[in-house]
Amino acid sequence: MPRDKQTPQKTLRHPADLADHGLVAAGTDVAALERVAAQFAVAVTPAMADRIDPTDPDDPVGRQFLPDARELLVTAEELADPIGDEPFTPVKGITHRYHDRVLLKPVHACPVYCRFCFRREMVGPGSDALDAGELDAAIAYIQDNPQIWEVILTGGDPMILSPRRMGNLIARLNEIPHLGLVRIHSRVPVVDPDRINAEMVAALKGTRIPTWVMLHANHWRELGPDQLAAIGRLVDAGIPMLSQSVLLRGLNDDVDTLTRTFRALISARVKPHYLHHGDLAKGTSHFRTSVAEGRELMRQLRGDVSGLCQPTYVLDIPGGHGKVPLTQDYLTPQGDDGNWLVEDPRGNRHSYRG
Repeated sequence: MPRDKQTPQKTLRHPADLADHGLVAAGTDVAALERVAAQFAVAVTPAMADRIDPTDPDDPVGRQFLPDARELLVTAEELADPIGDEPFTPVKGITHRYHDRVLLKPVHACPVYCRFCFRREMVGPGSDALDAGELDAAIAYIQDNPQIWEVILTGGDPMILSPRRMGNLIARLNEIPHLGLVRIHSRVPVVDPDRINAEMVAALKGTRIPTWVMLHANHWRELGPDQLAAIGRLVDAGIPMLSQSVLLRGLNDDVDTLTRTFRALISARVKPHYLHHGDLAKGTSHFRTSVAEGRELMRQLRGDVSGLCQPTYVLDIPGGHGKVPLTQDYLTPQGDDGNWLVEDPRGNRHSYRG
């Protein structure tokens, strides 16, 4: 840790506090960062502050959480609701985009605020959590739609709920007979690992249907001993874990970083599931790669890195049209009689009939 950096005892929420703790580089226009913070929430937990190297302007942890004046630049294609949640919201707290699953957003606050978040205009301290009546209405919607098989708890970050509230919510979902799975999307095991205590682990375990945790992690540097221990507490309790990451320019958009990150997750018993192409959230153009760059990275991973370490590269189509894989096409048809050219991971082509 650099000598002038101080690990905070509580979450830092203002640029001046970040500067006081040595997390803002000398010469930075703090007033510009304050303008960013006035638009988009800021929060850096002690666990993440401890993993930031403030002497490195491209520190891969710091870039995810520390405000940047470039966030004030909004391009023409960027949207307040880039993946189109709003048109698919039948009741408050529910997004029902796909036939057999819904998002349930019990809270709209997070322990940290990612600078590239696609819900950045909807989340933040003071954002409304569902009150008792609104939660009842959301659960009633799930009960009244028997085609729903999976509930995905997201937000915000649902793991900021107390173990008691989380346990009550999991129990209520377990009582709905047509549900087969609860999935939780969370950053908490990484950004606030002490929250993953025995009480929270017990709260997550359903009585009838399994709970899966989808961890959001983008770089191997996020995964220190405390984070790995928190993940271990979940997996050892029988809670399966997947991960989702975002492809971020200058942070993880190279084969070596992605390889090391996905291997670290697999070693922690977390299966990489999605690598998201950056969404068109306002003020995030400096994070986005091109689709072509992302596809080329996935092509380079194929064949050289264990299949277990390879997520699906996906795009959420703006406007709420759903998530699609941006996969490499390895097949080229040769006429209409079942002949194909198949490209191997080295780029060589082979004939195949079938």
